[in-house]
Amino acid sequence: MLGRRQIREKVVETLYSYYQNPIKFDVLEKNMLTEIEKIYHLYIYQLNFMVALKELAEMQIEIGRKKYLRTDAELHPNQRFVENLVLRKIEDNTERRSFTSKHAELNWDMHDDLLVKTFQRIISGKRYQDYMKEEEQSFEQDQKFVGKLFLRYIAENEDFHEHLEEKEMSWGDDFHISNSMIQKTIGFFKKDEESHTLIRMIKDHQDEDFARRLLKESLNHWEESEKKLEAKLENWDLDRVALMDKIILVAAITELDRFPLTPARVIINEYIEISKVYATDRSNIFVNGILDKYTKELNRI
Repeated sequence: MLGRRQIREKVVETLYSYYQNPIKFDVLEKNMLTEIEKIYHLYIYQLNFMVALKELAEMQIEIGRKKYLRTDAELHPNQRFVENLVLRKIEDNTERRSFTSKHAELNWDMHDDLLVKTFQRIISGKRYQDYMKEEEQSFEQDQKFVGKLFLRYIAENEDFHEHLEEKEMSWGDDFHISNSMIQKTIGFFKKDEESHTLIRMIKDHQDEDFARRLLKESLNHWEESEKKLEAKLENWDLDRVALMDKIILVAAITELDRFPLTPARVIINEYIEISKVYATDRSNIFVNGILDKYTKELNRI
């Protein structure tokens, strides 16, 4: 599921889009919740990529078996990769299969250029070759291998990232969120437990209400928060503050003012991390300084 930080990120993104193109609040709110749901589509799409890699390996084995003149390796193929216990759990997962059956666009074509090239890179890599040579198979080994494979060939794959941006514009920004969800999913699998469910986007109504309320309160108290921000600027004009920095700070000030049950340090840390993702290199220092000063003057704990 999305953590509160990721929900805050989607609120910040929505505020930024509103600043660029103001629309009615109900439409804006609906768009935000739709964008949150799109992360789940990306999550399934990436899981399907891993399943497609397994299916491609199975196809290669079958092609080798059907050759008229076969090598010993083709007659007795090494099936360690296609029998990987974690890949099989992903493939057999009930929720993944059900959701994909309703969203055919999340399937991968076995001839997709990115899929084929990634598969070729994997099988030519030392980690794969060492894995295939291991005599004993354990769930822990398979889990560790799939985790590293995901990081190296999907999460850190620039070509994969570019492909996502071309397929769905928002996916480029949400890639890091989905990557974290995939890593958690791989880690959650247990050897002796069947896999029926996956990570949901919103845990419960409290999380959805938090997203809706933070968006609404930020917009309703925008001018008030801007004035509070301006009062904390030293030798600096509000108009010179970068737009994304201002939006992050307005959302943070709103939360500090309107959500008293969340500790101030938690809020500050969350928006510092958001600034590292969405703003400039030194924005986190700026955001930290302003919010730290603001909370101290409020005596906000």
